Amino acid sequence: MAGFRSLARQVRDPQSDLALRRYSLRKCLERFAPYGHRATWDHLCSRAGFGPEDRSPDPARLVAALDELEAARAVWLAYEAGFAARRRKEKHHGLRSPGAVDDWHRRTWGGFGVAWCDDPGVHPHAPLAEVLRRLITALEREPGTACPVCADTSLVWQHGLAHEPSSGAVCTGCGIVVPAPVLTPDAVAQARARRLRPLVSA
Repeated sequence: MAGFRSLARQVRDPQSDLALRRYSLRKCLERFAPYGHRATWDHLCSRAGFGPEDRSPDPARLVAALDELEAARAVWLAYEAGFAARRRKEKHHGLRSPGAVDDWHRRTWGGFGVAWCDDPGVHPHAPLAEVLRRLITALEREPGTACPVCADTSLVWQHGLAHEPSSGAVCTGCGIVVPAPVLTPDAVAQARARRLRPLVSA
């Protein structure tokens, strides 16, 4: 099975068939997709300027989408390296019990779904790398009351998410499921008190 870097080379290879290059970019999302596969694909397509169902996009746009994905992956890999180094140091000093951030991080190792968007069409507009920097900053400070990506305080609790955990606080501003460790208990309680109401047609 090809790794991320091998797939990225295929996306950039001007000698490769365009369909293969597009397919390789989609396969990259099986290795790294911060919003989940479908939402990350929708995000990359919209930012690079081609349709999610476009079977023959401009190769330059495919490469632009890959560039954004690689930049975000570099941010996340640096965070994971720092996280691993910290845990080794803590274990060396006898701190064996992981905290809430550690539990959350263990479920997102590799970067899949770190900013999960359950609705593939609703996701942050900022570049992926910037979204991950904001999320990492929030993970490294005291919990707050707002979405770490867009600062929206309109968080609602949603059940039946297509991700683990299957429920969580969803930001109505940018669509991410806000990681529990970045929220105060009061913010979680307020989100639980709200529910996503079904849309009613006029």
